[in-house]
Amino acid sequence: MATAASHAGLSVLLVEVAGKSATAPLFGVQPQGYDEVTVLHEADRHRRINLRSLTPDHALREWLDTHGFGRFVNRLNSVGILDVIATATPGIKDLLVLGRIKALEHERAADLIVVDAPSAGQAIEFLRSPAGVRDAARTGVLNRQANEILELISDPQRCQVVLTTLAEETPVNETIETSFAIEDELGVRLGPVVVNGVLPDLAGLDDALHSPDPGLALTDQDWGALTQAGRFRQERTALQAEQIARLSHHLPLDQLRLPMLFTPSLGPQQREHLAIHLTQQLELLPSATEQERA
Repeated sequence: MATAASHAGLSVLLVEVAGKSATAPLFGVQPQGYDEVTVLHEADRHRRINLRSLTPDHALREWLDTHGFGRFVNRLNSVGILDVIATATPGIKDLLVLGRIKALEHERAADLIVVDAPSAGQAIEFLRSPAGVRDAARTGVLNRQANEILELISDPQRCQVVLTTLAEETPVNETIETSFAIEDELGVRLGPVVVNGVLPDLAGLDDALHSPDPGLALTDQDWGALTQAGRFRQERTALQAEQIARLSHHLPLDQLRLPMLFTPSLGPQQREHLAIHLTQQLELLPSATEQERA
């Protein structure tokens, strides 16, 4: 998504949370930690992506530093007070991370901020944390911070959640449940849902299984193995189609379907390929004007 946005000429800040470090290899670099680093920069094409990882501890230290407590941070850390502060109020760790994201948005750190948030149920708790802290701290700095974050995530012009799933039963179930919790309970706008790893149709597979080419000169063993593989592919494709249809039925959101890539790992080349495919999918979606007319 960040790469697709950079293709459109936007500057992008890609943020990882919960200690994730899986994004850096997609850009061919090593994980860099909390400090922001440029992972893609093509000045002539106005493409720029910066990457940073946010953790509650680093976010708390930065918050204390910006509020005039910088000289105490190292001392507090040495006696373990930071851990006490971070765990004293339920949800405060997630609030610290969201607060830093809010500050980055306020600072206009980039045209677009893409947050690789926790998955499924953890995402709900992540977004629910500001309301919990607001209710626990009725006044003061924490209350103000929580309310400002709630304003951010409830504003569809500033924040939208894009759920990502696989076309399989359990992931689809989790996506449906998560979507209703995020939109109905938390009031956060949902964007299109991304379906990852979709197997492309193989034209002529049915005919090939029923009428093999006599010119192939396959042994019975080879033909048996190919038939088994072909039928497995048919079953998986049918299963995915069934789950995609079920997702469409229960979740009335636009879908962006990304293809399965038959590689052992994902790197810069695969990232660019998926970004181009994502852009093509986005171009097929109805415009906001068309949606309003509908």
